[in-house]
Amino acid sequence: MPKAIVISPGEDYHTLHLKDVPLPRPGPHELLLKIVAAAINHRDLYIRQNLYPAISFESPLLADACATVCTHPSQVSQPQQLAVSTRVLINPGSGWLTNPEGPEEAYTVHGGTSTSPLGMLQEYVAVPATEVEPAPDHLSDEEAAALPLAGLTAWRAFSTKSANAEAGRNILVTGIGGGVALMVLLFGVARGCNVYVTSSSTEKIERAKSLGAKGGVRYTDEAGWPKALRQLLPLDRPFLDAVIDGAGGDIVTSSWKLLKLGGVIVSYGITSIAPPTLPMQAVMKNIELKGSTMGSRREFGEMVRFVREHQIKPVVGRVVAGINNLGGIDELFNDLNEGRQFGKLVVGMSDSNKVVQIGPKL
Repeated sequence: MPKAIVISPGEDYHTLHLKDVPLPRPGPHELLLKIVAAAINHRDLYIRQNLYPAISFESPLLADACATVCTHPSQVSQPQQLAVSTRVLINPGSGWLTNPEGPEEAYTVHGGTSTSPLGMLQEYVAVPATEVEPAPDHLSDEEAAALPLAGLTAWRAFSTKSANAEAGRNILVTGIGGGVALMVLLFGVARGCNVYVTSSSTEKIERAKSLGAKGGVRYTDEAGWPKALRQLLPLDRPFLDAVIDGAGGDIVTSSWKLLKLGGVIVSYGITSIAPPTLPMQAVMKNIELKGSTMGSRREFGEMVRFVREHQIKPVVGRVVAGINNLGGIDELFNDLNEGRQFGKLVVGMSDSNKVVQIGPKL
């Protein structure tokens, strides 16, 4: 039988559990897909730490995957026609089609919760044909699996919300090393922006510079990093146009002096214990603080096409092979918990070249 990984209840940290599951039976408008690689996000760690709502012990973990088409339904319109063995990326959420302001209905992210039965840490899934995009050919299976959630979140935060996704703009990306921050860096470089980064690690800053960042500063120097960053900005544009942030805390207090009048701070997550504050000086400077989370089906398609057009490769930090390798997968979660990663952490499925064939091959 096919395998899937769910969580079993733990006192402070839920354990991984490998179980047999039935082969999904796709509906008339669904594709049967074989997962070839799946990637971990911070939300999966929060689920294991019991820090996420609506946790499920039945739904497989993970929202990110690269998969191959096993069967193709006949009741699919021509734009969604995909041949058997085509590699695809699965939209990591559902309930949000096109509205640029937010979801049209209750939105859910796949993996590990009772709000969606779908999770990607399993060998086979059945999904609506309208929810997949062909994987860019220049990506490996692992790179493709690293793209959906981080790429979508980064695309909306940078391209849709920042109002500064233009050549020559100065963009600060905080906490470089995580999947979303790295994708914002790559999108910004592809757009011709001057991208700067923060990190607690000099090594991560240097790696970001090798990917196109103009420079970076250590945020552990709490009092001095804004001044150090100002010295890196170009003389003809000595200010930030936008900040893309995934930490929260004192980001507004720290960055408002660096931002131009009407500058934008986009927050796609909060990992800091301290709540964000909005100083009156930032208000008087017309600084905009915008929330951003995930993105629509339309934005998912836009993001994948941009990646294909610009030959962007998501950064993969580490790959563990085999859905049976619970110890190795646990190590990936440990890397994430300790902040050791630079890039996405990926599970490569074993025997990924074997595809279940049901019905005639098209």
